[in-house]
Amino acid sequence: MANKEQGGVVQRMDGVEYRLAAPYDFDFLKKYGRVFHVFDDQDSGNICFGLEKEGVRRFVKFAGAPTLRGTGTPAQAVERLKACLPVYQNLRHRCLTPLLEAEEICGGFAMVFPWAPGDCMGRMYPKAHRRFMALPVEARQRVFLDVLDFLQAVNAQGYVAVDFYDGSILYDFESGQTTVCDIDFFRRKPCVNDMGRMWGSSKFQAPEEYRLGAAMDERTNVYTAGAMAFALFANYQRDPGAWQLDERRLAAAFRAISTDPAARQESVGKLREEWEHGAL
Repeated sequence: MANKEQGGVVQRMDGVEYRLAAPYDFDFLKKYGRVFHVFDDQDSGNICFGLEKEGVRRFVKFAGAPTLRGTGTPAQAVERLKACLPVYQNLRHRCLTPLLEAEEICGGFAMVFPWAPGDCMGRMYPKAHRRFMALPVEARQRVFLDVLDFLQAVNAQGYVAVDFYDGSILYDFESGQTTVCDIDFFRRKPCVNDMGRMWGSSKFQAPEEYRLGAAMDERTNVYTAGAMAFALFANYQRDPGAWQLDERRLAAAFRAISTDPAARQESVGKLREEWEHGAL
């Protein structure tokens, strides 16, 4: 079911409304169950669905539909999603939601994951973001240590965390579980900036993610981790006056976001060491 609104169309499945640039038939989703949630406001060109069948919930990421905010054409979105399949097949971590299956279907490409309970830390979801940022500092520190552990695993498995930002993190307020849900643009090392302005949120991007031909490696991951620290403990500000933790951790975070990669910690592990045990 669809009707025109604000230059696009509004469609509904199982009573859940979502918007597209043009109509698209999603009847194929019935094989995964009933729709209970839709994420339709993605610049990746993907549209994502929460579906439930026989009490089991799944998350389906689909490329090929004409989304409103997608960069490029639906066909380009399909190619991008297909290209990231090896990343999901290769990377493993306790915080990373695992890929269950992937298939070409209905003129597009779908990837299926378990549904991860929780809310997104990202500022694009204001209500959940405010709730997340109101967590006690101890809870946010546990999330940060999960992020460091994840980024250490990313490096150990041979990847650079491109486009890793607050919107990549889910938090379950009941269990305290951190989930990483989006690794589409992670790159295998050795990695060179071949775009100029890489995919990602400017708040979390290292300077080399803006420089065509620049090398990107674990020190790029270090920068991302430092930026995450300022997001979590200074409300995204690079201002000592906004910092909520001690001076040792502030110094470690500032070193991590150095403009010169050589001035940063040489690894996420070294950043973690300074974070937990460095001298005040």
